Amino acid sequence: MNELSLFNTLFNNDFDNDMLPEFNFHATYATPKVDVKETKDKYLLEMDLPGRTEKDVNIELDGSVLTISSVKEEKKESKNENTDKNKWLIRERRTYEFSRRFTLPEDVNGEQISANFKNGVLTIDIPRKALPAAKKIAIKVA
Repeated sequence: MNELSLFNTLFNNDFDNDMLPEFNFHATYATPKVDVKETKDKYLLEMDLPGRTEKDVNIELDGSVLTISSVKEEKKESKNENTDKNKWLIRERRTYEFSRRFTLPEDVNGEQISANFKNGVLTIDIPRKALPAAKKIAIKVA
């Protein structure tokens, strides 16, 4: 197998199109968009992360699983935030997080993976290595 595989995410677009026609929660909120390109020497993964910096993103390689995650908390505070006139009952727009996992193919050189962050786009360079050729086993005559 020479393709990057995605793990299933929490949401599988089980929403009925008639119920919420203008929203796609899976694509819009659950996970950022990713493009993966394959060349002779490497795989190139690009992920759109507008409003984030390299400090907001965590990249880990565990065996053949590459995990890209981020938690970003908005910390705007106001003196008048909780007064007798104004009091928050629900605040759901304060923490933004995601986690994407990719199963890497066997020909990935995990020791040389590198990442770059520029203009809201995370680029991960995943070098390939040559896989050992099949070994011919000689049969001895007894």
